[in-house]
This record gives sequence, structure tokens and C-alpha cells, in this order.
Amino acid sequence: MELESLPDEVIAEIEVRDRWRRATAADGLEFLVTDIGRWPLGRTVRVAFLDGDDQLHADIAEATEQITGACNLTLDFGQNGAGTFRRWTTSDTVLAAEIRVSFDLPGFFSLVGTDSTDSAIGAGGGPVGGNPGQRSLNLGRFAVNRPPTWEGTVRHEFLHALGFHHSHQNMRGTCEGEFRWEDDVGYVPTQDPAGVFVPDAQGRRPGIYTYLAGEPNKWPRAKVDHNLRTVDAPDLVAGPFDTKSVMLYRFPAFFYKSTPSSCAPSGNGQNLSDGDKRGLDLLYPHTMGALADRQARADAVLESLGAGPEGVPGANGGDLAEAYRSRVEELAAAQATGVR
Repeated sequence: MELESLPDEVIAEIEVRDRWRRATAADGLEFLVTDIGRWPLGRTVRVAFLDGDDQLHADIAEATEQITGACNLTLDFGQNGAGTFRRWTTSDTVLAAEIRVSFDLPGFFSLVGTDSTDSAIGAGGGPVGGNPGQRSLNLGRFAVNRPPTWEGTVRHEFLHALGFHHSHQNMRGTCEGEFRWEDDVGYVPTQDPAGVFVPDAQGRRPGIYTYLAGEPNKWPRAKVDHNLRTVDAPDLVAGPFDTKSVMLYRFPAFFYKSTPSSCAPSGNGQNLSDGDKRGLDLLYPHTMGALADRQARADAVLESLGAGPEGVPGANGGDLAEAYRSRVEELAAAQATGVR
């Protein structure tokens, strides 16, 4: 079982930036981490493709209609009268689209929300990041062999691109206590010919940490924690735990302590659940009150940014901190303008 994950260097860059944002939010600017990861309300978010043919592009655009039908946001794939769709290239110097899709890298992944256009992510180069010639969302091998559950995968990754996180990391769920993190007592590390950790000769099973350290993932413990353990952070908007959500991973039975597990999916993994739709409406509402509230928070951040050194921490704290600060200003201004 190959799990989705961003490249390690991209995760590291995001973690450094997020620590700065949370420190800033501690001074009362909660907007930094609750709102700027989302696209502005009512925004048209452009999508472009690196590779793949027109039929694949059309199918992906159609699969996302469930998403845009549930929120105050538009995904624009740049379809023209000839049935072709917007494209981007790795040599671009200007963003062709906010969400830049590829099919050529292994696995599935997406940057979350406005990280897709954050130039500090992937600033040192590499195939993935927030810059014009970098991928922000990847659907590996779709161009040659789509999996049977491809529609659910598309919706899962595009929900990431709109700001959703994994359901199994929801602090209101049971997954933290339901996952078998450690090996069965006495487990003897045993691998099959493909390098996958399997039960030993006595039937004792590997735990999640051991299993994911083998093929095809080869994840160290820290990466398992980052991708699977519960996130209890004040900046995340967490609704009720939803076992029908397309954002809930489908794991092998041995990942769980009990059968059936309260953490296991109960939906088909293909279509948005009612909870997914409520989450979209929470992040991108249509009501005027919600629009005005976000505008007020954005204006408060812009006022603080205008205060100079007494405003957002790091205003004079070096090139990287200044880049973070400029990005916050850019996103806050977009939010304030977008909701007027």
C-alpha cells in the first residue's frame, strides 16, 4: 500500500513557515492561520495540466463538480470551444494557474490551499512547490492507467487543494487510539520478496511504524507521525469526525486495534459525504454575514502589517521572515478584496 505524501524537503519548508505563522497568531492575529490557507470567497481558482490528454482533463474537471457545487468557489480548467484545457510547463516564469496538475511523478499528493502559490515552498528548485514551473497536485500514472477508484482520488486531492486535511488526523476522531502504531509483542521483522513487512512465522504482525518503514513507502517514524497522527492545532477548522468522508484513508485491517474499527471508512470513498459538503460550506460560505466576518479579520491583519516593526513579528527579521510577512500581506489583501 503506497500512501500519499509530499516530498520531504517541501514538508520541511512548510513546517518552518507554519511555526512562524503560529507564533505570530499567538499575538492575536488568528487570521494568519485560520483564513490565509483558504482561497478568497467567491474566487475563481484556475487549474492547468502539465501532461495527459483532453479526455483525461475533461474527466477530472467533471469529477470536481461535486466540490464546486457545494461551496462559494469556482474551479476554472480553461476549457475552450475545441475541447482543450489549460496547460502549464516546467519552464513557466508566470503562474499559468493556481493549481498545477501533473501525472508524471509517483503517487498522489497536493499542496494544501494557498500553499499552491506560495513561492517560499520549493524556492530552492525541485519538481513540487508554489512557483510557476512546479507541480502543486499530482495524480501519478493517471495518464497511462487510472485506478478503478480514480474519481475518489481526484476529489480527495482537490479537497486538499482547497484547504482540507485528512480525516484520520481529526482531533475529534478515534484514529489516534485505534491505530496499531507498534508491533505485536515479540514480532520478528519479516519481509516478503517485494520488501513489504508481513506477519512473522508465528503470525505476529508488524505495527504501522514498521510496516511503513518497508516498501513501497520507506517512511521514517517522523514522517509517519506527520502524515498519520492526530493534529490538535488551534488553526485547523475541525468538524465532527466523518467515517464517510473521501478524506479518510482506507487502510488494511491490521492497521486497527479492533474489527470493525470506529476509525475505518464507512462510505464508498468515491463521492463527497454530507460532512464533506458541510465542510466546504464552512470554508467557503455563501452568507453575507460570513463574508463580512472574513473581511473584518483580513482588514485587521492589514492594519497590523502597516504598523511596521511593531506589527507582525519578523518584519525586520531576515529575508525568510520578510518573505513570510510579504506573503501574509498578499493573502490578507486578497481576502479583504475578495469579500467586498
